[in-house]
Amino acid sequence: MKKNYLPPFLVLLLLAGSLFAQTEISLPTPMPSAASKWTQAERQYFSESWKTNVVTNVSKPALLAYLPKPEKANGMAVVICPGGGFWALSIDSEGIDVAKWLADNGVAAFVLKYRLVPSKTNEAVKEMSPLLFGNIKDGRYEEASYPYIPLAVSDGTTAIDFIRQNAAKFRVSPNKIGIIGFSAGGTVAANAAINYTAASRPNFAAPIYPVLGMIKDTKLPRISVLRDAQVPADAPPLFVVVATNDGLGLAPDSVDLYKKWLSAKKVAEIHVFSKGGHGFGMRKQNLPSDNWPGLFLNFLNQEIAKQK
Repeated sequence: MKKNYLPPFLVLLLLAGSLFAQTEISLPTPMPSAASKWTQAERQYFSESWKTNVVTNVSKPALLAYLPKPEKANGMAVVICPGGGFWALSIDSEGIDVAKWLADNGVAAFVLKYRLVPSKTNEAVKEMSPLLFGNIKDGRYEEASYPYIPLAVSDGTTAIDFIRQNAAKFRVSPNKIGIIGFSAGGTVAANAAINYTAASRPNFAAPIYPVLGMIKDTKLPRISVLRDAQVPADAPPLFVVVATNDGLGLAPDSVDLYKKWLSAKKVAEIHVFSKGGHGFGMRKQNLPSDNWPGLFLNFLNQEIAKQK
């Protein structure tokens, strides 16, 4: 992965000539973390257990920018939050593949590498799996993960704020900046749709099979208790996708989130596919859930594109 920590105007110059050029931009950390806890270096590798590329041990948040060609750009921008249980980022089908597709459709796309739970080994996925998929009720996953989830949530709103501050340099409208997230990244996106300032308010939010039920520890003030959270008066339009046969049983969470927006009389759209499982992202499975990207683009064109 190419890593260039450059100011946005240089990023723009680099990306102007190539649709899929990738540049990494460091983000500020208004919610600081103890960097010494990340004893393993950030790593990208192919996870045999997940059968995809992952990024682990992120200690410094960053954006991977994919800007559309100027003649295609429509002024919209999306922060993309890959999933991975807060221990890893499924960087391809829930990150880079989404970004390339959005950029090809005129949307400036920024894959967010948010801070993750530090691993004790260089195999974070293997380290997490028995905690998450073994006996999650024993509390070990929560104990290991909860201290770092507020950092991920903070990185989501920081990314929106950062892109809005630099909207002119990225050639996007400050009123057309949103966030999409998958699974754990969906939690980041859902939080951004509920807990924000004027600077970090997303103009739209798209939690895709988000994890909402686990985030219930009221002792963590920077984590929204999403089941009980109130929908803000100026809540952004919401787009939700999930499969009924989600392997983690997350369909009810998505429906509940949609119902919150519906009860508050806010703009909301939900797509519940009968099949698709969990973690489908941009993967093609020859199932109706493969069609969610087109539905999301329709949503953007109907609800966001015409905003001034």
